[in-house]
Amino acid sequence: MSSTTVTTVFAVEGMSCGHCERTVSAGLAALPGVTDVLADARAGRVTITGAADENEVRAAVDRAGFTFAGRI
Repeated sequence: MSSTTVTTVFAVEGMSCGHCERTVSAGLAALPGVTDVLADARAGRVTITGAADENEVRAAVDRAGFTFAGRI
């Protein structure tokens, strides 16, 4: 049986530094099904590997204090 890795990119507004990236990444990494997170403050996006529910991603970004701006 083969498995497929899903990677999804979301826009996140308000990140400006490495601390912001780590804060968002930690919240998203705790979500069920997420296997990897890469936050990029300069690009204003996060790349999530794994099965991530978009509503859960939105809630985690909001809890971290940033603005979820949708799927890219």
